[in-house]
Amino acid sequence: MKFMDLSSMGSKSMPDVASVAQPKAAGVLDWVGMSEIEVPLQIVTRNGGITHAVAKVQAYVNLVNPEAKGIHMSRLYLLLDELCHQPLTVVSLKEVLGRFLESHKGLSDQAYLDFRFEFLARRPALKSEFSGWKAYPSRIIATQKNGETELELRCEIPYSSTCPCSAALARQLIQQQFHADFGEGGKVSAEEVYGWLGTEQGIVATPHSQRSVAEIKVKLDAQVENFELEEIIDAVEGSLKTPVQTAVKREDEQEFARLNGQNLMFCEDAARRIQLTLNDAHYPDFWVRVNHLESLHAHNAVSIVTKGVQGGYLPQP
Repeated sequence: MKFMDLSSMGSKSMPDVASVAQPKAAGVLDWVGMSEIEVPLQIVTRNGGITHAVAKVQAYVNLVNPEAKGIHMSRLYLLLDELCHQPLTVVSLKEVLGRFLESHKGLSDQAYLDFRFEFLARRPALKSEFSGWKAYPSRIIATQKNGETELELRCEIPYSSTCPCSAALARQLIQQQFHADFGEGGKVSAEEVYGWLGTEQGIVATPHSQRSVAEIKVKLDAQVENFELEEIIDAVEGSLKTPVQTAVKREDEQEFARLNGQNLMFCEDAARRIQLTLNDAHYPDFWVRVNHLESLHAHNAVSIVTKGVQGGYLPQP
C-alpha cells in the first residue's frame, strides 16, 4: 500500500472550510470569537511602574457579512498575544482593536476585548510601619465601533461595615448594665467608670459588623492614557474609611476598631459615600453596587446607584 507524502505539500493545499464553505443559514452575528484566553498582563501603575497579573480574556468581532461562514479566530488570538508582550495602555488597546477590524475587512465593523484579572496592590497598615498585598478582582473592557472606542473599568473593593442600628442597641444594653451596677450607689468616681468600661461586664454588647464589597463600574474618557485602578481604589476606600486590611499589629487592629466605630453605615450610607466620590471624580458614567454580607442574618443588604446619565448605565442589579 502506498501512502501520500504529506510533508511535501505546501500550506496552500490545506483545506480552509471557513473561507470556501457557505453558511447553512445566512445571517449577521453580534459577536464571534473566544473566551477564557489566558494571558500575562502588564498594567502601568500610578508611579509609572508595572504590576503583573494573569488575565482571562474575551476577544470578539461581529460578523456583518451574512454570507460568510465565520471569522478568523487565529488572527484575534495572535494579535492579542502580541498585545500582551507590552504594557497595556489605552493607546495599545485601541491599536489592537483597530487591527482586529483591519484583519476582518468585509466581515466585521465592531471589536471587543474584556480582561478579567486580580489587580495586586501594596497596601500600608493603618498605624504600624508594615504593609501587605491585597488583590482586587478587576476588569478592563473595550469596544470599538464607528471609529470610536468605549472604555470601562470594573473593580471589587472589600471593606468593613458596622450596623448603626446594632450599635445603638448595644449602647442601650451598656447603659442598662451601667445603671444596674452603679444606679443605686450614688456618686461614681471617674476612676471607677474608667475601670468598669475596660471590663467585659461593662461592655456587655457589641454591634455586629461584616465584610462588605463595593462593585464599581466606571466609563473612562477615551483620552486617558492608563487604566487608573489605583486611583479608583484609593478614592472608594478613602470615602468608606474602613478598608479590609493586610498586615495587622495590635495598634492597627485598634485603629480599625476606631474607624468602624466612627463610620457606622447601612448599605445606603455606603452607596451614597461612593456616589459622592465618583461624582467628584467626573467620570463620564458609573454604576455602583454595595453588598453588606450580613452577620446578623443569612441574606445580604444591597444598594445600587448610577450616575443617571441619559443612555448610560441602567440602575439594575
